[in-house]
Amino acid sequence: MSEFGKGCHLHLIDGSAFIFRAYHALPPLTRKSDGLPIGAVSGFCNMLQKYVENNAGPDAPTHVAVIFDKGSHTFRNDMYDLYKANREAMPEDLRPQMPLTREATKAFNIACKELEGYEADDIIATLAVQAREAGGRVTIVSSDKDLMQLVGGGVEMLDAMKNKRIDRDGVIEKFGVGPERVVDVQALAGDSVDNVPGAPGIGIKTAALLINEYGDLETLLDRAEEIKQPKRRQTLIEKRDQIELSKKLVQLDEQTPLDFTLDDLEVKDPEPEVLLNFLAEMEFRTLTKRIADKLGAEAPVIADAPAPAAEVEEAEAIPFDASKYECVRDADALQKWIDQAYERGWVAVDTETTGLNEMIVDLVGISLCIEPGEACYIPLIHRESATDDLFGTDALAEGQMPLEQALTLLKSMFEDPSILKIGQNMKYDAKIFARYGVDVAPIDDTMLMSYAMHGGKHGHGMDTLSERYLSHTPIPIKPLLGSGKSAITFDKVPIDEATAYAAEDADITLRLWKLFKPQLHQVQVTTVYETLERPLVPVLAEMEMHGIKVDRDVLSRMSNAFAQKMAGLEAEIYELAGGNFNVGSPAQLGEILFDKMGLEGGKKGKTGKYSTGADVLEDLATEHELPRRVLDWRQLSKLKSTYTDALQTHINPDTGRVHTSYSITGANTGRLASTDPNLQNIPVRTEEGRRIREAFIAEPGNVLLSLDYSQIELRILAHIADISALKQAFSDGLDIHAMTASEMFDVPLDEMTPDIRRQAKAINFGVIYGISGFGLARNLRIPRAEAQGFIDRYFERFPGIRAYMDDTVAFAKENGYVQTLFGRKIHTPEINAKGPHAGFSRRAAINAPIQGTAADVIRRAMVRMPDAINGLPAKMLLQVHDELLFEVAEDAVDQTIKVARDIMEGASDPAVKLDVKLSVDAGQGANWAEAH
Repeated sequence: MSEFGKGCHLHLIDGSAFIFRAYHALPPLTRKSDGLPIGAVSGFCNMLQKYVENNAGPDAPTHVAVIFDKGSHTFRNDMYDLYKANREAMPEDLRPQMPLTREATKAFNIACKELEGYEADDIIATLAVQAREAGGRVTIVSSDKDLMQLVGGGVEMLDAMKNKRIDRDGVIEKFGVGPERVVDVQALAGDSVDNVPGAPGIGIKTAALLINEYGDLETLLDRAEEIKQPKRRQTLIEKRDQIELSKKLVQLDEQTPLDFTLDDLEVKDPEPEVLLNFLAEMEFRTLTKRIADKLGAEAPVIADAPAPAAEVEEAEAIPFDASKYECVRDADALQKWIDQAYERGWVAVDTETTGLNEMIVDLVGISLCIEPGEACYIPLIHRESATDDLFGTDALAEGQMPLEQALTLLKSMFEDPSILKIGQNMKYDAKIFARYGVDVAPIDDTMLMSYAMHGGKHGHGMDTLSERYLSHTPIPIKPLLGSGKSAITFDKVPIDEATAYAAEDADITLRLWKLFKPQLHQVQVTTVYETLERPLVPVLAEMEMHGIKVDRDVLSRMSNAFAQKMAGLEAEIYELAGGNFNVGSPAQLGEILFDKMGLEGGKKGKTGKYSTGADVLEDLATEHELPRRVLDWRQLSKLKSTYTDALQTHINPDTGRVHTSYSITGANTGRLASTDPNLQNIPVRTEEGRRIREAFIAEPGNVLLSLDYSQIELRILAHIADISALKQAFSDGLDIHAMTASEMFDVPLDEMTPDIRRQAKAINFGVIYGISGFGLARNLRIPRAEAQGFIDRYFERFPGIRAYMDDTVAFAKENGYVQTLFGRKIHTPEINAKGPHAGFSRRAAINAPIQGTAADVIRRAMVRMPDAINGLPAKMLLQVHDELLFEVAEDAVDQTIKVARDIMEGASDPAVKLDVKLSVDAGQGANWAEAH
């Protein structure tokens, strides 16, 4: 054994980072012989093998160790009992795999070190300092920011996932200071992950500015009185003890009492028998054979090892930096990928286009992935930057397949029912292909899988999912396209750069699919995904492509009428204010309301201007006329700008129709969101808002048919909360809103007015979603005491509602989610929040099972509708909350109503048997306003 010294190179591998990367990158695999979870162990072994292969050259380490955390309690917990208190508990299926990762390290004949009472980072710090002092080099294989305080003087870090080395410049880029001052910045900024308190309100950037100005933390704290910013000065003075404690928590212990030396870490070749026997015991067939071949040894026989599982486990572990991406430029090369898809039975697909509007963009290229780490990109219409004629038309770049040839080859595969097409937001790609005459089916969608499993936890875009579940940051699009006036479309991106970007997208999609697909069953949402999410994609795609006809002239006339009415309101506002001002200026309005008129409740923001948001004006509107008129003016202004003006720009010049796009994952509860344009938020509570629907018309010979669930959420509440009075009222066919109005306002049913009923409707829906007296007063523009009285009487009338609310919140706090009647899980990560956000989180949890069940009902109806109306001269055009809108031939209206109503009213059975029958109202007319 040689003594560690000059010329030696020590690699210190952060074992926890390897383990968690492996755990999240693989599906939850189990050993066939006994059901032991082995997914993380499989990934860990593949990563170790890849590490060994990549570090066998002339710059190979002389010494290496994998460093682990021994346990959760360390000396830092003795200093601060809340240290790392926010950390989530270790997943149950990972716990039994932790000791196996140690065994794996030893099987590779790599030193495996850990120490009770100390973190792995402390061991790494001590070894790094010892090696540096002995004259050797150190590479810390980790991206952990806490280890960046060690960089310098022969110590560097390597982010193995990104194959990126982190030196002094890299630390400065991350923290804004050199390695020697990282702990000072961390002490100020704190760490929410490790629950290091830091200085409230001071983040990394501010901390770096302060440390660079004052030199170090101690000097900063000693001279805190000099800080000009009052709040910052106060924080540094009052929280000094907390900040100094934080520094102790983030400072690595470079004197950890080790029971081994650097010499014990000398690199050793693995002993073939030991390593292969361990891999065989884990039943890693492919990896066992691969390593046996490299070692020139005979692979042990693995009895009954399932080959498909082994192939999945090891293919998934391929790091992104080792991926192979091909640019497919001719038919022969493309045919090889098609053949592989037929052999495999699946293919991940992604498209690159010249924009985001599926109805008008051009298809630039297609990427495919069959196995993780192996993907291709087929460029179709990339263009050179130089022009080829006097008109400035960009020439097609060389080395591309003709678009028609590529689609002809791909069409049979994309339409073959035996090949599963996997995508991320597959509705977009399906619409692109449909415009080129290709019907993509069947499909799987990773975005929808994530939504079914994790709704309410986080977003479901590919970048978010990749970073969260694959620990990989995808190539960003912005550097490729640029921004502002210099931005380009994807067809101008050089083909080699486009290949790396597009192929990676398909690769990420396939990896996410392999991870998510088995998890659907584990978290018991397979039925939700298979019956409510996946089959909705082709339904929505067809609706969006068909669109709805809009009369531009009607919109133009409305815009003019709104402008005139706004002018009239402005005159009233000027009179009430005692002078003219810019009604659209929040600053001027604030001065009028609070300075000139002296109204109470004025609050200034950071800019020194009064806040005049809708919430402020709605509070004032309960007492004063001027804010009421301003709210009316703002509503008209929004109707004009957002709808009557903007809708005209959304009319497709080729179809004369508006083609909205529905986001399936746009709301946590399962409700669809409509964008470009948003047709779900057209106000219908006012006459002006309802008039906008007059512009949505049917083609000659057709009518628009509206089918709308009647009070579906109240019916679901009656069932879920088991409220006998509501059940009986629905059974008797009573108008629930009118019934409530009669009881709340002491008005006989035969004397009910639409305005009184509207107020009762606001009470019905407001109360069941936990609205406060304050909120109801704002909605109805009535005094707060009167609104609270309504709420109190409501709970007395229907006591089961209060019990439902309390039970739902308790369930959410215990489980971290609530559920719809169809099994959709809506996560409630903020349910235990304190402070102002607590009320919102509580109301959201109460709302979710009701609104989510209603959303599930209409989704089921939409999924079944195309088959039901097949053969009828009818098209489903829009979904707006509880309403479905159809365009139907005049002579087929009655038949369509019967068929569609049967589907909608039976959408809960047989999956969910409601105690209250669903009821659907139907209306028809030449335009949407007449139909509904």
